[in-house]
Amino acid sequence: MKQFVAFVKKEFRHIFRDQRTLIILFGMPIVQLILFGFALNNEIKDAGIAIFDQSKDVMSIRLKGKMLSSGYFKEVEELYSYKQIEKAFKTGEVKLALVIGSDFGKQLERKEAARIQLIGDASDPNTAQTLTNYAELIIRDFEQEIHSNGIEVQRGASAIPRMMYNPEQKAVFMFVPGVMALILMLVSAMMTSITIAREKEQGTMDILMISPLKPVQIILGKVTPYLLLSLINGTVIVLMGLFVFGMPVRGSFLLLFMEMLLFIITALGLGILISSKANSQMTAMFISMVGLMMPTILLSGFIFPIENMPLPLQVIAQVLPAKWFIIIIKSVMLKGSGLFNVWLPSLVLASMAAVFLVVSMRNIKPRING
Repeated sequence: MKQFVAFVKKEFRHIFRDQRTLIILFGMPIVQLILFGFALNNEIKDAGIAIFDQSKDVMSIRLKGKMLSSGYFKEVEELYSYKQIEKAFKTGEVKLALVIGSDFGKQLERKEAARIQLIGDASDPNTAQTLTNYAELIIRDFEQEIHSNGIEVQRGASAIPRMMYNPEQKAVFMFVPGVMALILMLVSAMMTSITIAREKEQGTMDILMISPLKPVQIILGKVTPYLLLSLINGTVIVLMGLFVFGMPVRGSFLLLFMEMLLFIITALGLGILISSKANSQMTAMFISMVGLMMPTILLSGFIFPIENMPLPLQVIAQVLPAKWFIIIIKSVMLKGSGLFNVWLPSLVLASMAAVFLVVSMRNIKPRING
């Protein structure tokens, strides 16, 4: 029995000496609890709303004030025509459009059903439905208030919801871009980091260095197969979304392909950067899982709206390539946006790719040459 106890003590010592094991045992549960605890939140606050007030009377101003003071909405843009609604949605900042019909106040005074239209950006169906429900509740409360002031209203007839880009509110329209980002990140970043780290761990990188190839050529040779495989994966996902799930591609296929290529290059650069810091496959896999896969699922806007999250998590989301890629894919596929509408997220991805590649090559060259 004493020998068994001594053996167990020895195993405990090994565990507590290994920092990676301690991080997995104690760090992972804490990180997961924090991420799930804060990210799993269906309540949305300060969502961008555009208002097209055709009446501009006392009642419409009162309704707008009630809508904006609720804490659920903030006015991003004031509209002056129906044509501006789709343009506002394509900016990505507007999640809901409120259209107040002409003679709004007079219709209420005549005890008629006043026209209020709620137009949601259903490229994210869950968010659109939640915001529409919020707005409908606020409108009903507004109707009760004016009814208590002696004005009768036909309740339930004033709010008319409408969904753009995804009228049937199919969840698959939200999941296809997210799954594409997840798979491309998995194949490009994780597999690249593990492959190069394996070469370093096994010592075969030194053997490669005596070949006529330059260090840059060696790295490019390692990542090129994953670039091609990622392009094939991305193309297959788009085709399956188009022909199997009925997800439209309203924008340019060429732009979609180029944005996909840009994201893959960014992910490859991130994978090379991870491998430059990791000395073993296990370390590379751990960094990829904790630093890439979990944030991509939870913090990229794939499943949970980023606006719901605490400010620190929103800041982290800004440096995730998947967040910007999902915005681009939804804009091109569902909204038919062109490069003019997605230039900002494209520029962010290009900047990330440049930074990752420059930093990783500077880190990996000395190690290879040394």
